Amino acid sequence: MSETRVTDARFVATAVDAGQYPRSALPEVAFAGRSNVGKSSMINALAGRRKLVRVSNTPGRTRTLNFFEVDLERGRERRTIRLTDLPGYGFAKASKTDRSGWHEMISAYLENRRDLEAVVIIVDAEVGLTADDVATVDYLAGAVKRILVVATKVDRLAKARRKPQLQAIARQLELPEAGVLPFSATEKTGIAEVWDTLLRAISRPGRAPS
Repeated sequence: MSETRVTDARFVATAVDAGQYPRSALPEVAFAGRSNVGKSSMINALAGRRKLVRVSNTPGRTRTLNFFEVDLERGRERRTIRLTDLPGYGFAKASKTDRSGWHEMISAYLENRRDLEAVVIIVDAEVGLTADDVATVDYLAGAVKRILVVATKVDRLAKARRKPQLQAIARQLELPEAGVLPFSATEKTGIAEVWDTLLRAISRPGRAPS
């Protein structure tokens, strides 16, 4: 497996509807997860940047679709991938009107965005699956081409508990035993594995960075 190296990463656009999406054609990977699951930290770790995505202590802070581009080198191959940060679900403090609006915004993107190649569903390894996680996996399984389930914050589990917890999550989602990847932004665990899985899942080569 060739090492994947990030050579550059940048914010591209914020959007609430299709008219504001980036227009250049690039393979996109969206990141979905419960509020406060560590989604922003995970994207920052994958991009090799500390502050590409703002990390907030307030769950539900992300209320728009935020697009980023990452330039990658993998062996002799160079390509650009676009990452989409989706608002977190499970907004305990949001109004019903806000939740409905965000749901429509996210659903429109997931169901209609032609550049979308895969969705990373992030679950909390320490907390385990929630009803919202299961509902999201069920919905995305029929809405997008490829999904990748990643269990973040594994550093909060004793090493002896990590594999059994990942296996339990995989069983609950009816995935193969190795169907849930471990990840820790703190320990920098799982970065290479997530990139390798995503790049194998993306069918289009993407643009070579200039």
